[in-house]
Amino acid sequence: MNRVRVFINPNSGMSSSIESVIMSVDRYWDGPDVDLAFQISHSVEDGQQKTRQALADNVDTIIVIGGDGMINSIGSELVGTQTALAVIPTGSGNGFARHFGIPLNPERAAQALAGADRLRIDVGVANGRPFFVTCSMAWDAAIVRTFEKSPVRGILPYVFSGVYEFFEYKRQAFDVIADAGPVVRYPDPFIFTVANLTQFGGQAVIAPTACPDDGMLELIVINRADAPRILGSLPRLFNGTIDKLNGVITTRFKHLQVKRTDAGPIQIDGELVEAPADVEVTLRERSLTVLVPSENMRVRNTRTKD
Repeated sequence: MNRVRVFINPNSGMSSSIESVIMSVDRYWDGPDVDLAFQISHSVEDGQQKTRQALADNVDTIIVIGGDGMINSIGSELVGTQTALAVIPTGSGNGFARHFGIPLNPERAAQALAGADRLRIDVGVANGRPFFVTCSMAWDAAIVRTFEKSPVRGILPYVFSGVYEFFEYKRQAFDVIADAGPVVRYPDPFIFTVANLTQFGGQAVIAPTACPDDGMLELIVINRADAPRILGSLPRLFNGTIDKLNGVITTRFKHLQVKRTDAGPIQIDGELVEAPADVEVTLRERSLTVLVPSENMRVRNTRTKD
């Protein structure tokens, strides 16, 4: 018997009704050899407690209907287990789903995942907090602070948040050690993002070469002096070529030590988390099982061979 639990965030802003999403999952996932159950995640703590109970019940797959924040909170409980994470995206950014080619339409996502392949992916950990997509520590984190106050979602309020924080973000220096190398000082980093996947979300590709199962994370840094020129080439962020611009610094690593001038919040998979001045980023290689649509897996394997 294949046990499947479905966790739903009713506040994630899904375009379809909860009832229609449930019907889609039931249509493509239920069967004589499947024990399929639906549960509402009322809060982060509630979802995590129900996930731990699912693990105790030897559930094979957990389907998350929500955004990157919920994917993180539920998926963090699955790290180091054999239980697979499946994602039906209903968030505003959907960086996780976009990276893996999961359809943004709930019914199409449910169908694609029913015949999906399993992939073991790497997990980043920032000061003990797992992340699957990105972790940001400079202006790129401050944007989230302003964006969370917006009553609406989408790319436009995100851009407005970025413009506001361009003037409000407090400058500070970062001292960085990657894989026991020399200390590298960034006197005024504007973007300082660690990426496990390619996406910020909303089709913004911050780390075009990031691979989820290569045993490495990528650090992308843009200094403030280079920011106006690079932001002037904003379309490159959406066509996957931002890394080709002069001034975009990319470092691949397994272990990163960051010493900032001041403590401050960092962004983890779209959520703000308070953090001290010192942040340590580590890697847990291939420690999470995710479901990836078969077509996207075939494309990925072809690229890997190339």
